Amino acid sequence: MNIAIVLNTSWNVYNFRMGLIKALQEQKYKVTVIAPKDEYTSQLIDAGCEFEEVKLDSRGANVIKDMGLVFELIKIYKKVKPDVVLHYTIKPNIYGTIAAKWLNIPAVNNVCGLGTVFLKKNFVSKVASWMYRISFKFPRKVFFQNNYDKRLFIKNGLVKEEISDILPGSGIDLEKFKATNHKKKGQFTFLLISRLIHDKGILEYINAVKILKSEGIDAKFQLLGPKDPEHKRGIKNEIIDEWIASNTVEYLGTTNDVRGFINNADCVVLPSYREGTPKTLLEAASSSKPIVTTNVPGCKDVVTHNYNGLLCKVKDPNDLALKMKEMFSKDPEQLSFLGKNGRLKVEQEYSEKIVIDKYLHTIKTLFA
Repeated sequence: MNIAIVLNTSWNVYNFRMGLIKALQEQKYKVTVIAPKDEYTSQLIDAGCEFEEVKLDSRGANVIKDMGLVFELIKIYKKVKPDVVLHYTIKPNIYGTIAAKWLNIPAVNNVCGLGTVFLKKNFVSKVASWMYRISFKFPRKVFFQNNYDKRLFIKNGLVKEEISDILPGSGIDLEKFKATNHKKKGQFTFLLISRLIHDKGILEYINAVKILKSEGIDAKFQLLGPKDPEHKRGIKNEIIDEWIASNTVEYLGTTNDVRGFINNADCVVLPSYREGTPKTLLEAASSSKPIVTTNVPGCKDVVTHNYNGLLCKVKDPNDLALKMKEMFSKDPEQLSFLGKNGRLKVEQEYSEKIVIDKYLHTIKTLFA
């Protein structure tokens, strides 16, 4: 059986879906990845995947232009002949599903988060809702990463409840992200891991850092993740350069392995406006790190206030600074308590095995 996985970047497949791919291969399924080429494509091929390139701009929202993606995917699906297609992220979910329906190929979709288009009610969000309503008539199963997104889609008539289900994000490899003992040594270190776009709360983090520094808080404030100035909501390079030059934050660039940075941090911060299930928070919790994040869907699923971290108000740098200061003031035993609870939470609710088992079961039921 041939399983196609369609995503907006090879990087995304390699970093978030390799556990599932290995499980599919262990079941003797052929796996074909359909995604744009990037520096991770060769690693997918080395892992035994077939690969087909698709031209897909994850930044744009031009429906007329994007409809060409339907015909490109129809052509690829005809060539690959998958028995089932697994779609992830907004454009594969919408246009890939239409292409799969055209060829009568079963589709299983994963709404990894609502994306930036749903953060504001405007023409673009209305068009996106309309496209979801049309395309989501056709998949055999639609996974959501939290109950808020699932209820929103059902309430607005975008998907039928009977084909909807919940997954704990992409899950977490508990062996890869091991629990660490918390020992406060040297400067207290805050770490934010994210693509540098506004909707991740980057500006709120910077403003909170400025507040804390003005109050004399002696801590390190780090930022790890790729710049994306071409994104509609991306932060311009000159703004980031000013943060670096003024020593507001320590910019760590990008990495293929976040574990060393997480292990060296005392607290992981993510002031995002909304998430599906944020992978960076799962990685932090699995590594026994206390977390400060926003009280919004996705984030508040991973973090329970005063149990494994602290929740702050969204788009509020003052409240973010207050919660970061509270975390900074905790003693090692309190930090260890939060970290251990985070590890326990991901063990019970977010293990990658839960995600893999649901996918394997779904694929088998399609052909039962």
